[in-house]
Amino acid sequence: MFLCYILFSPTLNRYYVGHCEAPLEQRLKKHLANHKGFTGKAKDWAAVHVETFDSKEAAYARERYIKAQKSRAYIESLCA
Repeated sequence: MFLCYILFSPTLNRYYVGHCEAPLEQRLKKHLANHKGFTGKAKDWAAVHVETFDSKEAAYARERYIKAQKSRAYIESLCA
């Protein structure tokens, strides 16, 4: 099972969209670890939306679609 997920950081007031192979908890630990990537800027990321897919390609396509919308309102509508 593969996932497309949206994380939110209250500190940064920002969303992050990604995809991974389940389980999400394992991937979230990497986001919360010390690193120089975008999610390394805060330590309060939490999953606010998750979708499941049968293939990595489908999860990645969904991630690209969400990012292509370039809309915070669209992301927030998914999380509601």
